Amino acid sequence: MRRAVTAAAVLTAAAAVTLTPVTSSAAAPYKGANTATVQDDFNGDGYRDLAVGAPNAANGSVEEAGAVVVLYGSKSSVSSTRRTVLTQATSGIPGDPEKWDEFGRTVTSADLDRDGYADLIVGTPHENVGGADSRGAVTVVWGGPNGLKGGASIAPPAGFGEGMTYCRFGMSVAAGDMNGDGAPELGIGSGCNTASYTGPFTRTGKPAAKYLEWRENARGVVMGDVNGDGRAERFYLAGPTDGDVRGPVTLDAGAPDPEDPLANQGVELPYADGHTGQIGDVNGDGYGDLVTGIAGDESHFNAPGSAHKGGEIQVLYGSAQGITADQKPKVFHQDTAGVPGTAEWGDWFGQSLSVGDVNGDKYADVLVGSPFEAVGSREAAGTAVLLRGSATGLGTAKAAGYTQDTAGVPGAVEKGDQFGAAVHLADLNGDGKAETVVGAPTENTDGCLWIARGAAAGPVLNGSVNLCGKSAGITVGDVKGYFGAALTSPHVEM
Repeated sequence: MRRAVTAAAVLTAAAAVTLTPVTSSAAAPYKGANTATVQDDFNGDGYRDLAVGAPNAANGSVEEAGAVVVLYGSKSSVSSTRRTVLTQATSGIPGDPEKWDEFGRTVTSADLDRDGYADLIVGTPHENVGGADSRGAVTVVWGGPNGLKGGASIAPPAGFGEGMTYCRFGMSVAAGDMNGDGAPELGIGSGCNTASYTGPFTRTGKPAAKYLEWRENARGVVMGDVNGDGRAERFYLAGPTDGDVRGPVTLDAGAPDPEDPLANQGVELPYADGHTGQIGDVNGDGYGDLVTGIAGDESHFNAPGSAHKGGEIQVLYGSAQGITADQKPKVFHQDTAGVPGTAEWGDWFGQSLSVGDVNGDKYADVLVGSPFEAVGSREAAGTAVLLRGSATGLGTAKAAGYTQDTAGVPGAVEKGDQFGAAVHLADLNGDGKAETVVGAPTENTDGCLWIARGAAAGPVLNGSVNLCGKSAGITVGDVKGYFGAALTSPHVEM
């Protein structure tokens, strides 16, 4: 049982260029930018867009300043020709490009100002602020009919990080409408305190309200509706702690009361674990299910109670009662019968994960990254594993594993590519079937993405594409650019 919650390991998460300005084909804002189908639609044309973090991209002579590339969706999916490249040197973006800032270490999206266009939210957890090393920063870039333009900083609540160092504000960011008003709430994780914001936000980055969740030292935040009431629940993932390296999972019960520290105390889920997570309806019953990843095994933590050899994921199923404390998760790893691959120490199965419907059967599937898995003799080449949803939940029937040795997947397996460091499932061409997106941030000097369209039989490998950072507009100096290190689905930053 549980458990001490204290600080330990780390979780997350070019010159300014804008090419091919994108004009929306929609006459008015595409309503519903906070719905699952188009929550990444930055230009309001009805297609989801793809935000890709390249946190080690250079900005002129400034190494590792970071960049985010947004590839705009269309009937033919995304390409490098319809894109916007954003850095802290881009006009209207707060801050300045500085060495080791790593702008784009985490990315997500939500319509924060409720204008019908999704907005891009960028975490820069290693940015120095006010003389404090790696205090961290979060930036919003506003969506609109011509794509992303202008931005604001989202400031932490008063008291954030007092007496603490290396806080890494923005190592995880999640959004969801918790009160049903159509404006998303925002949760931001860090190595110090968790910050909570109530929408809508003004264009100066000011929320309707905010507070410091001083009771939770959560590196990971997950938001989504698990009880079918149309409002999101919020889960805090503390990350590895001194008493529990697998990571406690807590259901948020509301804001703290300064007069009564026991009021609205979060509900710990004693059988659940996780360092990162996402919510989606895996069994098609109308309730969101919580999928978490625990990637670090004993070879990493050198502690008992770590993840299964090679890493694992867990699934907790939603219901009319939500996810209750007595529920035990379903666990999958590469020693589970039917899961492709073989569990080996240090594979980091579960470092990244994404939940989405690849074949349009109305059951969400789960894509899991294992970036340090060896492919033959090539260490840390990486793999991604797709597990299918069904009426009985997540299973191994028709499960598939993908590497750059898989027939139809472009590129070549190389040592250290880390294929699977970030993964994402999203319908980018509007056909009702999610594309499969896998980042390989240490491939070549810039990093690359593999993108395969969805179909009734699953990801279509023939004709799938490999898109790399230089062709997408990032600048690379003496350090690899890490294009593909972050997507809007979550990952663990080691």
